[in-house]
Amino acid sequence: MPSIPEYFGSMVFNDPMMKKYLPEEIYLSLKNTVSRGEKLDPRIADAVADGMRAWAVSKGATHFTHWFQPMTGTTAEKHDSFLKPLDDATVILAFSGKNLVSGEADASSFPSGGLRATFEARGYSAWDPTSYAFIKDRTLCIPTAFCSYRGESLDKKTPLLRSRETLDRQARRILTLFGMTDVKRVEACVGAEQEYFLIDEEMLRRRPDLMWCGRTLFGARPPKGQEMDGHYYGQIKPRVLAFMQELDEELWKLGILANTEHNEVAPAQHELAPIYSTVNLATDHNQLTMEMMKKIAARHGLACLLHEKPFAGINGSGKHNNWSLSTDTGLGLLKPGKTPAHNALFLLFLTAVIRAVDENQDLLRISVSGAGNDHRLGGNEAPPATLSIFLGDELQAVLDDIMAGEKSEDRPRLKLNIGASVLPELPLDSTDRNRTSPFAFTGNKFEFRMPGSSCSIACPNMILNTIVADVLCSFADQLENSRDLQADLNKLLYENLTSHKRILFSGNNYSEEWREESRRRGLLCCADTVEALSHYTDEKNVALFERHGVLSRAELQSRKEVLLENYSMTQLVEALSLSDLVRHHILPAVMSYQEKLLSAREKKLSSGLSLSTAAEDELLEGLSDASDALLASLHRLEDGIEKSRCETDNLALAVHSRDCLFCEMLRARESIDRLETLVSAGDWPFPNYAEILYSVR
Repeated sequence: MPSIPEYFGSMVFNDPMMKKYLPEEIYLSLKNTVSRGEKLDPRIADAVADGMRAWAVSKGATHFTHWFQPMTGTTAEKHDSFLKPLDDATVILAFSGKNLVSGEADASSFPSGGLRATFEARGYSAWDPTSYAFIKDRTLCIPTAFCSYRGESLDKKTPLLRSRETLDRQARRILTLFGMTDVKRVEACVGAEQEYFLIDEEMLRRRPDLMWCGRTLFGARPPKGQEMDGHYYGQIKPRVLAFMQELDEELWKLGILANTEHNEVAPAQHELAPIYSTVNLATDHNQLTMEMMKKIAARHGLACLLHEKPFAGINGSGKHNNWSLSTDTGLGLLKPGKTPAHNALFLLFLTAVIRAVDENQDLLRISVSGAGNDHRLGGNEAPPATLSIFLGDELQAVLDDIMAGEKSEDRPRLKLNIGASVLPELPLDSTDRNRTSPFAFTGNKFEFRMPGSSCSIACPNMILNTIVADVLCSFADQLENSRDLQADLNKLLYENLTSHKRILFSGNNYSEEWREESRRRGLLCCADTVEALSHYTDEKNVALFERHGVLSRAELQSRKEVLLENYSMTQLVEALSLSDLVRHHILPAVMSYQEKLLSAREKKLSSGLSLSTAAEDELLEGLSDASDALLASLHRLEDGIEKSRCETDNLALAVHSRDCLFCEMLRARESIDRLETLVSAGDWPFPNYAEILYSVR
C-alpha cells in the first residue's frame, strides 16, 4: 500500500494536479483566483474543464456533479455522466467550461423560507474555485454555491463566502495602519472537532426511534453509564479502531487533515479532530467527514449517530469550532507571542472579538440553534445557553491593567513542576482550558464550544466572520484619520474593554452562582431554539448583514423561517414516532406482561397453598399506574399533533411544538422509562441503553 504522503489528497484536484493538468497560463490565472480572491476569468473555464475531466477520468470517474450545501444543513448532488454521443454507435467523454462553471437544478423542493414559490423551480449552482474539486463514488464533485433565478442565496456556502470577503477587507484596513501593506489576504482558519457515537447496526434496526429521529425517545438509565469515566481516552476497541483507520484513509485521500481520534466520555462516544484549514475548506471538509463517518461505519456493521443527544442522561455530542485569523504572510493575528502586553496588534484584534461577541450574543446563540442541540446545551457536558468569553489568568490580567489605566507588565512564563526527578519541567501554558466556557481563548484561537455535532459549521463561522469584520470596520473608521495612532489606540482599547467586560468570565459556567451573575450583568439567555430565533430579524441584525453585503433582509428572513420550520418538523416527527411506538409496541408489551402476572397470581391463589402474591400485586399496581399516566400523555400528545396541522404561521407553530409536543413527550417518557424498569427484559420490545451502549466489542 502506498505511504500516507503518496496517497494524501490523491482524490483532490489540488495545486499539484492543477499544475500537472493545466497549461501554465491557465494554472497561474486559476491560482490567483484561489489564493488572492481575484475574480475568475471566464475565458479559462474550458481549459480548466478539460484538465479537470482528464484528471477525473484517470482516477476512474464516470460522472460529475455540482456539490452544494442547501439550507437543509446537509449536502446535495445531481450526477451527470461525461458521455457525449457523436453518432448512434460512438460516444466520447466531454466536460465543458459551461458544465464546470454553472449548473441548473430543480430548486422548488429545497427549503427557501419563502424566497421562492413552489412553481418557481429554477435554481443555479455556481462553481466555487476557492474549494478544490474532488472525487467521491467515482464522481467528480465540484463545490458550488446555490442561488435562485433572481440571485438570492439558497445555501449555506454563499453567505460564508461573502463573510470571508468582508472579514478580509476590514482586517487588511487594520493591518495597513500598522504598515503591513504586503498582506494580500486575511483568512479565518478553522478546525472543527467532531464528536459522535458508534453503536452496532443491529441495535439501530431494533430501535425505530433511533432510525426515525436520530435519538432515543425513551430509555431508562443503565446500571453503568459514564460514572466511572472509564471510556474517556481509554483503549480503542478493535472494531472501532478498524473503522477509525479506514475513515482516516478515506479522509486523507480527500485532502482532509484528520489528525486526532480518541474515546470520549460516554460509552460508545468518540471524537475526531482535524488540523486547521481555511474556513471555506474546513466547512466543506466537515460536511464530507460526517458523510464518510456514516458510510464507513456501515461497512463495519456499525451505525454512526451524529445527533446532539441520542441518549438521555448520557453526555451529548458537540462540535468545537476552533476559529483563528492569519495572513497570507504567515502572521497569526490572535497569537499573543511572548509579550502580549506589548503586542498592540494582537490586543486590537482580541478586543474586536470581545466586543463582537458581547454585541451579538443573540446571533451566536442562533447560529447553534436546533431541536437537537436544545437537549444538549445547558447540560453538564456542554456550555450553557448564555454566552461568555474565557481568556485565562495571564491574558485577563493584561486586560485588567488596561481597564485600570495601568501599565501592563509582562509576567515571566511559569514552569510546571511535576514532582518526579526523571520527568522534565514543562512550560505552563498562558491559559488553562475551561471546558465549561462557550467561547474560550486557547492560546492562538477561540474555541466556540456551543455548536452541536450535526451542525453545519457554515452558519457559526459566517456569523463569527461578519460580527468581527463589523467591529474591525468600526475600529478602522476611528483610527484611519488619527494624528496620534498610539494614543488613539490606547483610548480605543480602554473604552471598548471597559464597555464590554461583562462578557468576560473565567469561572465555572455550570455553577448556579454564574447563572445569577450572568443575569445581573444583563447577558442574554435564550433557553431554547424558539426563543433564540425570535431575535434573528431584529433590526440591528438586518442592518449588520446588509451593511456588509452578507445577507439581505429577505435572505435573513428566509433563514429564520427555514430554521423555525425545521424545529417544528423535528418535534412533529418525534411526536408521531412516539405515538406509533407507544400504541403498537409499548402498551401491547405491557398488557402482555400484565397477563402473565395475572396468570401467575391466579395460579398461586388456586394452588391451595398459602403463597404470597405481594410481588405480583406490586408489579401490577406499578404497571397500571404508569400505563394510565402514559395513556393520558399519549392522548394529550395526539391532540397536540392534530392542532399543529392547523397552524400555518411558522413562529406560532414552533411555539406550539415546544410548549405542547416537546413538553408532553417529556412527560410520556417518564412513564415509559418507569415501565421499562417494571417489565421483564424478555417482554420489553426494544434494546435498553446498556445493550445499545455496550454493543460494540
